[in-house]
Amino acid sequence: MMQLLSATVVSASLIAASASGFLSESGKMKLDASRFQSEISEAMGMALGCGGQVGEKDLVAIEQEMQPIWRSLHKVSEDRIDRRSLRYLVHRFFDRRSALHIRGFEPSRPVNSSGWGDVDIFSQRVPAYVEAVLESKHRTVNGFELRDAAYMVATIKQLIFDSEGNILQNAYRFRSIATTRSVSVAEVTSLVSAYLVHWFVGDDDESIRILLSNQSLLESSIPHWDKLVSMGEGQARALEYERRTQPLNMLRDGASRPGHNAFVSQFSYEDVHRMVGSITTSFAAFWESECQSMKKALVDMDTHHTGRVPLSKFYGSALDTEWRFGESETYLRELGAIDETSSRGKQVMIANYIQGASNCIVSSTHYLVCCVNECEALLGELEEAVGGPVASTEQILNIVSTSSSISEELSPASTGVLSEQLEKIAVQHDGRVPLHGRLFAQWLHYAFPRECTFPHKAGTASKLTPMEYGDQYLAQNDDMKLQALNNSDLPIEVGQSELQWMSQWSEEEELVSDQAMRNFRAPWEKRGYAASAAMLLLVVVALALVRSKGKGAQSPEDWPSSKSHFV
Repeated sequence: MMQLLSATVVSASLIAASASGFLSESGKMKLDASRFQSEISEAMGMALGCGGQVGEKDLVAIEQEMQPIWRSLHKVSEDRIDRRSLRYLVHRFFDRRSALHIRGFEPSRPVNSSGWGDVDIFSQRVPAYVEAVLESKHRTVNGFELRDAAYMVATIKQLIFDSEGNILQNAYRFRSIATTRSVSVAEVTSLVSAYLVHWFVGDDDESIRILLSNQSLLESSIPHWDKLVSMGEGQARALEYERRTQPLNMLRDGASRPGHNAFVSQFSYEDVHRMVGSITTSFAAFWESECQSMKKALVDMDTHHTGRVPLSKFYGSALDTEWRFGESETYLRELGAIDETSSRGKQVMIANYIQGASNCIVSSTHYLVCCVNECEALLGELEEAVGGPVASTEQILNIVSTSSSISEELSPASTGVLSEQLEKIAVQHDGRVPLHGRLFAQWLHYAFPRECTFPHKAGTASKLTPMEYGDQYLAQNDDMKLQALNNSDLPIEVGQSELQWMSQWSEEEELVSDQAMRNFRAPWEKRGYAASAAMLLLVVVALALVRSKGKGAQSPEDWPSSKSHFV
Protein backbone atom coordinates (compact mmCIF):
# COMPACT_ATOMS: atom_id res chain seq x y z
CA MET A 1 0.00 0.00 0.00
CA MET A 2 2.99 2.36 0.16
CA GLN A 3 2.77 3.31 -3.50
CA LEU A 4 -0.99 3.67 -3.07
CA LEU A 5 -0.21 6.03 -0.23
CA SER A 6 1.87 8.16 -2.56
CA ALA A 7 -0.72 8.04 -5.32
CA THR A 8 -3.82 8.74 -3.22
CA VAL A 9 -3.17 10.53 0.07
CA VAL A 10 -0.63 12.98 -1.30
CA SER A 11 -2.42 13.59 -4.58
CA ALA A 12 -5.56 14.33 -2.60
CA SER A 13 -3.60 16.87 -0.57
CA LEU A 14 -2.34 18.51 -3.74
CA ILE A 15 -5.58 18.60 -5.66
CA ALA A 16 -6.37 22.17 -4.77
CA ALA A 17 -2.94 23.32 -5.82
CA SER A 18 -2.33 21.16 -8.86
CA ALA A 19 -4.31 19.20 -11.40
CA SER A 20 -1.65 16.50 -11.50
CA GLY A 21 -1.27 13.86 -8.78
CA PHE A 22 1.72 13.24 -6.53
CA LEU A 23 2.78 10.34 -8.73
CA SER A 24 0.85 11.25 -11.84
CA GLU A 25 1.72 10.06 -15.33
CA SER A 26 3.61 13.29 -15.87
CA GLY A 27 5.70 12.37 -12.85
CA LYS A 28 7.06 9.11 -14.25
CA MET A 29 10.77 8.73 -14.73
CA LYS A 30 11.58 10.27 -18.08
CA LEU A 31 13.39 7.60 -20.04
CA ASP A 32 15.77 8.01 -22.92
CA ALA A 33 16.93 4.86 -24.69
CA SER A 34 20.40 6.09 -25.72
CA ARG A 35 21.08 7.60 -22.31
CA PHE A 36 19.96 4.41 -20.59
CA GLN A 37 22.27 2.29 -22.78
CA SER A 38 25.14 4.69 -22.12
CA GLU A 39 24.60 4.39 -18.36
CA ILE A 40 24.72 0.59 -18.57
CA SER A 41 27.89 0.65 -20.71
CA GLU A 42 29.63 3.05 -18.34
CA ALA A 43 28.62 1.08 -15.26
CA MET A 44 29.76 -2.18 -16.85
CA GLY A 45 33.10 -0.63 -17.74
CA MET A 46 33.60 0.46 -14.16
CA ALA A 47 32.70 -2.99 -12.86
CA LEU A 48 35.23 -4.61 -15.21
CA GLY A 49 38.00 -2.35 -14.01
CA CYS A 50 37.87 0.48 -16.55
CA GLY A 51 38.00 3.16 -13.85
CA GLY A 52 35.31 3.96 -11.31
CA GLN A 53 34.26 2.73 -7.90
CA VAL A 54 34.71 -1.06 -8.08
CA GLY A 55 38.00 -2.71 -7.11
CA GLU A 56 39.23 -6.23 -6.42
CA LYS A 57 38.40 -5.88 -2.73
CA ASP A 58 34.78 -5.02 -3.61
CA LEU A 59 34.44 -7.97 -5.99
CA VAL A 60 35.84 -10.42 -3.42
CA ALA A 61 33.42 -9.08 -0.79
CA ILE A 62 30.48 -9.58 -3.18
CA GLU A 63 31.63 -13.13 -3.96
CA GLN A 64 31.87 -14.00 -0.28
CA GLU A 65 28.37 -12.68 0.35
CA MET A 66 26.97 -14.74 -2.53
CA GLN A 67 28.78 -17.98 -1.64
CA PRO A 68 25.94 -19.76 0.25
CA ILE A 69 23.47 -19.21 -2.58
CA TRP A 70 26.12 -20.00 -5.19
CA ARG A 71 26.93 -23.38 -3.62
CA SER A 72 23.24 -24.33 -3.66
CA LEU A 73 22.66 -23.56 -7.35
CA HIS A 74 22.63 -26.22 -10.07
CA LYS A 75 25.86 -26.09 -12.10
CA VAL A 76 25.82 -26.58 -15.88
CA SER A 77 29.53 -27.43 -16.16
CA GLU A 78 32.28 -27.54 -13.57
CA ASP A 79 31.60 -24.49 -11.41
CA ARG A 80 29.34 -22.50 -13.74
CA ILE A 81 25.64 -21.63 -13.77
CA ASP A 82 23.25 -20.82 -16.61
CA ARG A 83 21.60 -17.52 -17.53
CA ARG A 84 18.42 -17.89 -15.46
CA SER A 85 20.38 -18.98 -12.41
CA LEU A 86 22.63 -15.93 -12.80
CA ARG A 87 19.65 -13.58 -12.79
CA TYR A 88 18.14 -15.43 -9.85
CA LEU A 89 21.38 -15.12 -7.88
CA VAL A 90 21.58 -11.38 -8.52
CA HIS A 91 17.94 -10.90 -7.51
CA ARG A 92 18.49 -12.79 -4.27
CA PHE A 93 21.65 -10.80 -3.47
CA PHE A 94 19.86 -7.44 -3.50
CA ASP A 95 16.62 -8.74 -1.98
CA ARG A 96 18.46 -10.31 0.95
CA ARG A 97 20.77 -7.38 1.55
CA SER A 98 18.52 -4.33 1.07
CA ALA A 99 15.03 -5.49 -0.01
CA LEU A 100 15.79 -3.97 -3.41
CA HIS A 101 13.98 -5.63 -6.30
CA ILE A 102 16.10 -5.02 -9.37
CA ARG A 103 14.03 -4.50 -12.50
CA GLY A 104 14.57 -7.22 -15.10
CA PHE A 105 15.75 -9.82 -12.57
CA GLU A 106 12.45 -10.96 -11.06
CA PRO A 107 12.35 -14.79 -10.76
CA SER A 108 8.72 -14.80 -11.93
CA ARG A 109 9.69 -13.20 -15.24
CA PRO A 110 10.38 -15.46 -18.23
CA VAL A 111 13.74 -14.60 -19.75
CA ASN A 112 13.34 -12.24 -22.76
CA SER A 113 9.72 -11.43 -21.90
CA SER A 114 8.35 -7.94 -22.49
CA GLY A 115 5.18 -5.93 -22.16
CA TRP A 116 5.21 -4.88 -18.49
CA GLY A 117 5.54 -1.14 -19.07
CA ASP A 118 8.06 1.36 -20.42
CA VAL A 119 10.28 1.41 -17.35
CA ASP A 120 10.31 -2.37 -17.27
CA ILE A 121 11.19 -2.75 -20.96
CA PHE A 122 14.19 -0.46 -20.55
CA SER A 123 15.32 -2.31 -17.43
CA GLN A 124 15.55 -5.60 -19.31
CA ARG A 125 18.58 -4.21 -21.12
CA VAL A 126 20.59 -4.34 -17.90
CA PRO A 127 20.85 -8.14 -17.52
CA ALA A 128 20.90 -8.72 -21.28
CA TYR A 129 23.75 -6.27 -21.89
CA VAL A 130 25.87 -7.47 -18.99
CA GLU A 131 25.34 -11.11 -19.94
CA ALA A 132 26.43 -10.36 -23.51
CA VAL A 133 29.63 -8.68 -22.32
CA LEU A 134 30.42 -11.51 -19.92
CA GLU A 135 29.72 -14.17 -22.55
CA SER A 136 32.09 -12.45 -24.97
CA LYS A 137 34.87 -12.89 -22.39
CA HIS A 138 34.65 -16.68 -22.59
CA ARG A 139 32.96 -17.64 -25.83
CA THR A 140 34.13 -21.25 -25.74
CA VAL A 141 32.93 -21.91 -22.18
CA ASN A 142 29.32 -22.63 -21.30
CA GLY A 143 27.80 -20.74 -18.37
CA PHE A 144 28.86 -18.07 -15.89
CA GLU A 145 31.28 -18.30 -13.00
CA LEU A 146 31.06 -16.65 -9.59
CA ARG A 147 33.22 -13.73 -10.68
CA ASP A 148 30.76 -13.05 -13.53
CA ALA A 149 27.96 -12.81 -10.98
CA ALA A 150 30.09 -10.40 -8.93
CA TYR A 151 30.61 -8.25 -12.04
CA MET A 152 26.87 -8.12 -12.64
CA VAL A 153 26.17 -7.14 -9.02
CA ALA A 154 28.91 -4.49 -9.22
CA THR A 155 27.40 -3.13 -12.43
CA ILE A 156 23.98 -2.75 -10.83
CA LYS A 157 25.49 -1.16 -7.73
CA GLN A 158 27.21 1.33 -10.01
CA LEU A 159 23.95 2.08 -11.84
CA ILE A 160 22.24 2.69 -8.50
CA PHE A 161 25.14 4.90 -7.39
CA ASP A 162 24.90 6.93 -10.59
CA SER A 163 21.11 7.29 -10.34
CA GLU A 164 21.50 8.51 -6.75
CA GLY A 165 23.97 11.08 -8.05
CA ASN A 166 21.46 12.35 -10.61
CA ILE A 167 18.76 12.76 -7.95
CA LEU A 168 21.20 14.42 -5.55
CA GLN A 169 22.23 16.94 -8.21
CA ASN A 170 18.55 17.83 -8.63
CA ALA A 171 18.33 18.34 -4.87
CA TYR A 172 21.38 20.65 -4.94
CA ARG A 173 19.84 22.65 -7.78
CA PHE A 174 16.52 22.93 -5.95
CA ARG A 175 18.29 24.27 -2.85
CA SER A 176 20.48 26.56 -5.02
CA ILE A 177 23.68 25.05 -3.62
CA ALA A 178 26.70 24.47 -5.85
CA THR A 179 28.02 20.91 -5.82
CA THR A 180 31.56 22.30 -5.64
CA ARG A 181 31.24 23.87 -2.19
CA SER A 182 31.14 22.27 1.25
CA VAL A 183 27.94 22.28 3.30
CA SER A 184 27.07 22.36 7.01
CA VAL A 185 25.07 19.79 8.98
CA ALA A 186 21.96 21.98 8.64
CA GLU A 187 22.45 22.16 4.87
CA VAL A 188 22.94 18.38 4.72
CA THR A 189 19.55 17.96 6.41
CA SER A 190 17.97 20.37 3.91
CA LEU A 191 19.58 18.56 0.96
CA VAL A 192 18.51 15.13 2.23
CA SER A 193 14.90 16.30 2.60
CA ALA A 194 14.94 17.55 -1.01
CA TYR A 195 16.62 14.31 -2.11
CA LEU A 196 13.97 12.14 -0.43
CA VAL A 197 11.08 14.02 -2.07
CA HIS A 198 12.77 13.75 -5.49
CA TRP A 199 13.40 10.04 -4.77
CA PHE A 200 9.78 9.37 -3.83
CA VAL A 201 8.11 11.50 -6.50
CA GLY A 202 10.32 11.07 -9.57
CA ASP A 203 10.32 13.81 -12.20
CA ASP A 204 7.08 15.55 -11.23
CA ASP A 205 8.69 18.97 -10.69
CA GLU A 206 5.41 20.68 -9.81
CA SER A 207 4.57 18.23 -7.03
CA ILE A 208 8.12 18.45 -5.72
CA ARG A 209 7.93 22.24 -5.58
CA ILE A 210 4.56 22.19 -3.79
CA LEU A 211 5.66 19.60 -1.21
CA LEU A 212 9.00 21.20 -0.40
CA SER A 213 7.44 24.65 -0.06
CA ASN A 214 4.77 23.47 2.39
CA GLN A 215 6.22 21.77 5.47
CA SER A 216 2.85 20.94 7.06
CA LEU A 217 1.65 19.34 3.81
CA LEU A 218 4.88 17.35 3.59
CA GLU A 219 4.57 16.06 7.14
CA SER A 220 0.90 15.11 6.70
CA SER A 221 1.48 13.44 3.34
CA ILE A 222 4.50 11.23 4.05
CA PRO A 223 4.44 9.07 7.22
CA HIS A 224 7.31 9.61 9.68
CA TRP A 225 8.65 12.52 7.66
CA ASP A 226 10.50 13.98 10.64
CA LYS A 227 12.27 10.64 11.25
CA LEU A 228 13.13 10.35 7.57
CA VAL A 229 14.81 13.74 7.53
CA SER A 230 16.64 12.98 10.77
CA MET A 231 18.32 10.11 8.89
CA GLY A 232 20.27 12.72 6.96
CA GLU A 233 21.43 14.52 10.07
CA GLY A 234 22.27 11.17 11.67
CA GLN A 235 24.41 10.19 8.67
CA ALA A 236 26.28 13.50 8.86
CA ARG A 237 26.90 13.17 12.61
CA ALA A 238 28.09 9.56 12.20
CA LEU A 239 30.56 10.57 9.45
CA GLU A 240 31.76 13.46 11.59
CA TYR A 241 32.36 11.15 14.56
CA GLU A 242 34.23 8.55 12.49
CA ARG A 243 36.51 11.19 10.99
CA ARG A 244 37.46 12.35 14.45
CA THR A 245 37.96 8.92 16.01
CA GLN A 246 39.27 6.88 13.02
CA PRO A 247 41.04 9.37 10.71
CA LEU A 248 43.40 6.85 9.08
CA ASN A 249 40.62 4.34 8.35
CA MET A 250 38.47 7.08 6.85
CA LEU A 251 41.33 8.18 4.60
CA ARG A 252 41.96 4.61 3.44
CA ASP A 253 38.26 4.04 2.69
CA GLY A 254 37.94 7.34 0.79
CA ALA A 255 35.48 8.80 3.32
CA SER A 256 37.91 11.60 4.16
CA ARG A 257 40.34 13.73 2.17
CA PRO A 258 44.02 14.49 2.93
CA GLY A 259 44.28 17.81 4.76
CA HIS A 260 40.65 17.75 5.90
CA ASN A 261 40.12 19.23 9.38
CA ALA A 262 38.09 16.58 11.22
CA PHE A 263 36.91 19.16 13.78
CA VAL A 264 35.19 21.31 11.14
CA SER A 265 31.63 20.17 10.38
CA GLN A 266 31.77 20.61 6.63
CA PHE A 267 30.80 18.03 4.02
CA SER A 268 31.57 17.75 0.32
CA TYR A 269 29.21 16.64 -2.45
CA GLU A 270 30.90 13.21 -2.34
CA ASP A 271 30.19 13.01 1.39
CA VAL A 272 26.50 13.73 0.88
CA HIS A 273 26.42 11.24 -2.01
CA ARG A 274 27.79 8.58 0.34
CA MET A 275 25.07 9.46 2.86
CA VAL A 276 22.17 9.12 0.43
CA GLY A 277 23.69 5.85 -0.81
CA SER A 278 23.51 4.53 2.72
CA ILE A 279 19.86 5.60 2.88
CA THR A 280 19.08 3.56 -0.26
CA THR A 281 20.55 0.35 1.14
CA SER A 282 19.12 0.75 4.66
CA PHE A 283 15.76 2.30 3.87
CA ALA A 284 13.81 -0.98 3.82
CA ALA A 285 14.95 -1.74 7.37
CA PHE A 286 13.90 1.74 8.45
CA TRP A 287 10.50 1.34 6.77
CA GLU A 288 9.91 -2.20 8.05
CA SER A 289 7.78 -0.95 10.94
CA GLU A 290 5.21 0.23 8.39
CA CYS A 291 5.29 -3.15 6.65
CA GLN A 292 4.86 -4.99 9.95
CA SER A 293 1.98 -2.72 10.96
CA MET A 294 0.24 -3.55 7.69
CA LYS A 295 0.97 -7.27 8.10
CA LYS A 296 -0.45 -7.27 11.63
CA ALA A 297 -3.71 -5.79 10.35
CA LEU A 298 -3.93 -8.63 7.80
CA VAL A 299 -2.92 -11.36 10.26
CA ASP A 300 -5.65 -10.20 12.65
CA MET A 301 -8.16 -11.01 9.89
CA ASP A 302 -6.58 -14.43 9.19
CA THR A 303 -8.43 -16.29 11.95
CA HIS A 304 -7.71 -19.77 10.51
CA HIS A 305 -3.97 -19.29 10.00
CA THR A 306 -4.06 -19.98 6.25
CA GLY A 307 -2.10 -16.87 5.30
CA ARG A 308 -5.20 -15.65 3.51
CA VAL A 309 -7.81 -12.96 4.14
CA PRO A 310 -11.22 -13.12 2.44
CA LEU A 311 -11.49 -10.30 -0.09
CA SER A 312 -14.73 -9.29 1.63
CA LYS A 313 -12.85 -8.72 4.90
CA PHE A 314 -10.02 -6.97 3.10
CA TYR A 315 -12.38 -4.41 1.59
CA GLY A 316 -14.54 -4.27 4.70
CA SER A 317 -11.55 -3.12 6.74
CA ALA A 318 -10.68 -0.57 4.04
CA LEU A 319 -14.18 0.89 4.29
CA ASP A 320 -14.07 0.99 8.09
CA THR A 321 -10.63 2.07 9.29
CA GLU A 322 -7.78 0.49 7.27
CA TRP A 323 -7.29 3.01 4.46
CA ARG A 324 -4.23 1.15 3.13
CA PHE A 325 -6.15 -1.78 1.59
CA GLY A 326 -7.58 -0.09 -1.49
CA GLU A 327 -6.12 -1.95 -4.51
CA SER A 328 -8.67 -3.03 -7.08
CA GLU A 329 -9.43 -6.73 -7.55
CA THR A 330 -7.96 -6.68 -11.07
CA TYR A 331 -4.74 -5.08 -9.84
CA LEU A 332 -4.44 -7.57 -6.97
CA ARG A 333 -4.85 -10.35 -9.54
CA GLU A 334 -2.11 -8.81 -11.71
CA LEU A 335 0.21 -8.79 -8.69
CA GLY A 336 -0.55 -12.45 -7.97
CA ALA A 337 -2.02 -11.61 -4.57
CA ILE A 338 -5.44 -13.29 -4.96
CA ASP A 339 -6.32 -16.97 -4.42
CA GLU A 340 -9.48 -17.81 -6.36
CA THR A 341 -9.42 -21.60 -5.94
CA SER A 342 -11.29 -22.03 -2.66
CA SER A 343 -15.03 -22.49 -2.16
CA ARG A 344 -14.68 -19.79 0.52
CA GLY A 345 -14.41 -17.28 -2.29
CA LYS A 346 -11.63 -14.91 -3.29
CA GLN A 347 -8.88 -14.44 -0.75
CA VAL A 348 -5.92 -12.06 -0.50
CA MET A 349 -2.65 -13.89 0.20
CA ILE A 350 -0.83 -12.00 2.95
CA ALA A 351 2.78 -12.71 1.91
CA ASN A 352 2.14 -12.05 -1.80
CA TYR A 353 0.33 -8.83 -0.98
CA ILE A 354 3.09 -7.56 1.33
CA GLN A 355 5.69 -8.30 -1.36
CA GLY A 356 3.56 -6.75 -4.11
CA ALA A 357 4.70 -3.65 -5.99
CA SER A 358 1.94 -1.53 -4.44
CA ASN A 359 3.78 -1.84 -1.12
CA CYS A 360 7.18 -0.81 -2.46
CA ILE A 361 7.78 2.69 -1.12
CA VAL A 362 10.24 3.76 -3.85
CA SER A 363 10.09 3.06 -7.57
CA SER A 364 13.09 4.09 -9.68
CA THR A 365 14.36 3.30 -13.16
CA HIS A 366 16.50 0.40 -11.98
CA TYR A 367 14.89 -0.89 -8.78
CA LEU A 368 12.03 -0.91 -6.27
CA VAL A 369 12.49 -0.57 -2.51
CA CYS A 370 10.07 -3.09 -1.01
CA CYS A 371 9.15 -4.69 2.31
CA VAL A 372 11.66 -7.17 3.74
CA ASN A 373 11.09 -10.71 2.44
CA GLU A 374 10.65 -12.70 5.66
CA CYS A 375 11.09 -16.04 3.89
CA GLU A 376 14.56 -15.07 2.67
CA ALA A 377 16.20 -15.78 6.02
CA LEU A 378 14.76 -19.31 6.15
CA LEU A 379 15.81 -20.10 2.58
CA GLY A 380 19.27 -18.76 3.35
CA GLU A 381 19.49 -21.00 6.40
CA LEU A 382 18.51 -24.01 4.28
CA GLU A 383 21.12 -23.16 1.62
CA GLU A 384 23.84 -22.72 4.24
CA ALA A 385 23.05 -26.05 5.93
CA VAL A 386 22.54 -28.12 2.76
CA GLY A 387 25.42 -26.68 0.74
CA GLY A 388 24.09 -28.03 -2.54
CA PRO A 389 21.14 -27.82 -4.96
CA VAL A 390 19.14 -30.74 -3.51
CA ALA A 391 18.32 -32.11 -0.05
CA SER A 392 16.59 -35.08 1.51
CA THR A 393 13.13 -34.64 3.00
CA GLU A 394 14.50 -35.55 6.44
CA GLN A 395 17.17 -32.85 6.21
CA ILE A 396 14.66 -30.20 5.17
CA LEU A 397 12.13 -31.10 7.87
CA ASN A 398 14.84 -31.07 10.52
CA ILE A 399 16.13 -27.62 9.50
CA VAL A 400 12.68 -26.09 9.10
CA SER A 401 11.31 -27.45 12.38
CA THR A 402 14.24 -26.09 14.41
CA SER A 403 14.78 -22.82 12.52
CA SER A 404 14.89 -19.57 14.48
CA SER A 405 14.95 -17.38 11.37
CA ILE A 406 11.18 -17.26 10.95
CA SER A 407 8.52 -16.26 13.46
CA GLU A 408 5.94 -18.90 12.48
CA GLU A 409 6.03 -22.49 13.68
CA LEU A 410 4.79 -25.52 11.79
CA SER A 411 1.25 -26.30 12.86
CA PRO A 412 0.93 -29.83 14.38
CA ALA A 413 -2.26 -30.30 12.38
CA SER A 414 -0.48 -29.57 9.10
CA THR A 415 2.83 -31.37 9.71
CA GLY A 416 1.61 -34.77 8.45
CA VAL A 417 0.15 -33.37 5.23
CA LEU A 418 3.23 -31.24 4.59
CA SER A 419 5.53 -34.22 5.10
CA GLU A 420 3.53 -36.20 2.54
CA GLN A 421 3.69 -33.32 0.06
CA LEU A 422 7.46 -33.02 0.52
CA GLU A 423 7.84 -36.75 -0.15
CA LYS A 424 5.82 -36.37 -3.36
CA ILE A 425 8.19 -33.62 -4.52
CA ALA A 426 11.17 -35.85 -3.77
CA VAL A 427 9.61 -38.74 -5.77
CA GLN A 428 9.47 -36.47 -8.83
CA HIS A 429 13.20 -35.73 -8.46
CA ASP A 430 14.65 -39.20 -7.82
CA GLY A 431 14.30 -38.98 -4.05
CA ARG A 432 15.76 -35.51 -3.43
CA VAL A 433 14.11 -32.07 -3.23
CA PRO A 434 15.55 -29.21 -5.36
CA LEU A 435 15.86 -26.11 -3.19
CA HIS A 436 15.29 -23.77 -6.14
CA GLY A 437 12.14 -25.13 -7.70
CA ARG A 438 8.55 -23.99 -7.80
CA LEU A 439 7.26 -27.08 -5.95
CA PHE A 440 9.53 -26.54 -2.96
CA ALA A 441 8.72 -22.81 -2.89
CA GLN A 442 5.07 -23.83 -2.92
CA TRP A 443 5.73 -26.19 0.01
CA LEU A 444 7.42 -23.38 1.95
CA HIS A 445 4.38 -21.19 1.32
CA TYR A 446 1.99 -23.72 2.81
CA ALA A 447 4.37 -24.41 5.71
CA PHE A 448 4.71 -20.68 6.47
CA PRO A 449 1.80 -19.00 4.64
CA ARG A 450 2.19 -15.61 6.28
CA GLU A 451 5.92 -15.27 5.52
CA CYS A 452 6.58 -17.14 2.26
CA THR A 453 4.88 -16.07 -0.97
CA PHE A 454 2.92 -18.45 -3.18
CA PRO A 455 5.08 -19.07 -6.30
CA HIS A 456 3.08 -18.46 -9.44
CA LYS A 457 4.21 -19.92 -12.73
CA ALA A 458 6.63 -17.66 -14.60
CA GLY A 459 4.87 -14.88 -16.47
CA THR A 460 1.54 -15.08 -14.62
CA ALA A 461 2.20 -12.32 -12.05
CA SER A 462 3.93 -8.98 -12.50
CA LYS A 463 5.74 -6.32 -10.49
CA LEU A 464 3.82 -3.37 -11.94
CA THR A 465 3.60 -0.35 -9.69
CA PRO A 466 0.21 1.40 -9.42
CA MET A 467 1.23 4.16 -11.85
CA GLU A 468 2.59 1.62 -14.35
CA TYR A 469 -0.62 -0.42 -14.10
CA GLY A 470 -2.84 2.53 -14.88
CA ASP A 471 -5.97 4.27 -13.59
CA GLN A 472 -7.66 1.01 -12.61
CA TYR A 473 -5.23 0.21 -9.79
CA LEU A 474 -7.57 1.68 -7.16
CA ALA A 475 -10.84 -0.03 -6.15
CA GLN A 476 -14.07 1.91 -6.50
CA ASN A 477 -16.01 2.51 -3.31
CA ASP A 478 -19.13 0.80 -4.64
CA ASP A 479 -17.13 -2.29 -5.63
CA MET A 480 -15.60 -2.53 -2.16
CA LYS A 481 -19.03 -2.23 -0.54
CA LEU A 482 -20.40 -4.98 -2.78
CA GLN A 483 -17.52 -7.32 -1.94
CA ALA A 484 -17.77 -6.52 1.78
CA LEU A 485 -21.40 -7.71 1.79
CA ASN A 486 -20.18 -11.25 0.96
CA ASN A 487 -18.43 -11.58 4.31
CA SER A 488 -19.43 -14.77 6.12
CA ASP A 489 -17.05 -15.80 8.92
CA LEU A 490 -16.46 -19.51 9.43
CA PRO A 491 -16.30 -20.87 12.99
CA ILE A 492 -12.78 -20.80 14.42
CA GLU A 493 -12.88 -24.58 15.02
CA VAL A 494 -13.40 -25.41 11.32
CA GLY A 495 -10.75 -27.94 10.24
CA GLN A 496 -8.23 -27.66 7.42
CA SER A 497 -10.12 -30.05 5.13
CA GLU A 498 -13.22 -27.88 5.29
CA LEU A 499 -11.10 -24.79 4.70
CA GLN A 500 -9.55 -26.33 1.54
CA TRP A 501 -6.31 -24.79 2.78
CA MET A 502 -4.20 -26.28 -0.02
CA SER A 503 -6.68 -25.81 -2.85
CA GLN A 504 -4.17 -23.70 -4.82
CA TRP A 505 -1.50 -26.42 -4.87
CA SER A 506 -0.46 -27.54 -8.35
CA GLU A 507 1.98 -30.23 -9.47
CA GLU A 508 3.65 -28.10 -12.15
CA GLU A 509 7.36 -27.81 -11.54
CA GLU A 510 9.62 -24.96 -12.65
CA LEU A 511 13.31 -25.05 -11.78
CA VAL A 512 15.51 -21.96 -11.66
CA SER A 513 18.11 -23.67 -13.86
CA ASP A 514 17.03 -24.12 -17.48
CA GLN A 515 19.37 -27.09 -17.86
CA ALA A 516 17.98 -28.80 -14.76
CA MET A 517 14.47 -28.17 -16.06
CA ARG A 518 15.30 -29.74 -19.41
CA ASN A 519 16.60 -32.83 -17.60
CA PHE A 520 13.54 -32.99 -15.35
CA ARG A 521 10.74 -35.36 -16.29
CA ALA A 522 7.49 -35.53 -14.37
CA PRO A 523 6.54 -39.00 -13.07
CA TRP A 524 4.00 -39.56 -15.81
CA GLU A 525 6.68 -38.84 -18.44
CA LYS A 526 9.06 -41.52 -17.21
CA ARG A 527 9.25 -44.85 -19.03
CA GLY A 528 8.49 -47.00 -16.02
CA TYR A 529 5.48 -44.91 -15.08
CA ALA A 530 4.17 -44.92 -18.66
CA ALA A 531 4.63 -48.70 -18.94
CA SER A 532 2.79 -49.24 -15.65
CA ALA A 533 -0.02 -46.96 -16.75
CA ALA A 534 -0.31 -48.79 -20.08
CA MET A 535 -0.33 -52.18 -18.35
CA LEU A 536 -3.02 -50.99 -15.95
CA LEU A 537 -5.14 -49.81 -18.86
CA LEU A 538 -4.74 -53.18 -20.62
CA VAL A 539 -5.84 -55.00 -17.47
CA VAL A 540 -8.91 -52.76 -17.17
CA VAL A 541 -9.84 -53.43 -20.79
CA ALA A 542 -9.28 -57.18 -20.36
CA LEU A 543 -11.53 -57.26 -17.30
CA ALA A 544 -14.18 -55.35 -19.18
CA LEU A 545 -14.07 -57.92 -21.97
CA VAL A 546 -14.32 -60.81 -19.50
CA ARG A 547 -17.35 -59.22 -17.87
CA SER A 548 -18.97 -58.65 -21.25
CA LYS A 549 -18.88 -62.40 -22.00
CA GLY A 550 -21.53 -62.90 -19.37
CA LYS A 551 -23.79 -60.66 -21.41
CA GLY A 552 -23.06 -62.24 -24.75
CA ALA A 553 -20.03 -62.76 -26.97
CA GLN A 554 -18.54 -59.95 -28.99
CA SER A 555 -16.94 -60.20 -32.40
CA PRO A 556 -13.32 -59.08 -32.90
CA GLU A 557 -14.63 -56.02 -34.69
CA ASP A 558 -16.23 -54.89 -31.43
CA TRP A 559 -12.96 -55.08 -29.43
CA PRO A 560 -11.11 -51.81 -28.85
CA SER A 561 -7.99 -51.39 -30.95
CA SER A 562 -4.57 -51.29 -29.29
CA LYS A 563 -4.04 -47.71 -30.47
CA SER A 564 -7.06 -46.51 -28.56
CA HIS A 565 -5.39 -47.52 -25.28
CA PHE A 566 -2.95 -44.61 -25.56
CA VAL A 567 -5.07 -41.89 -27.11
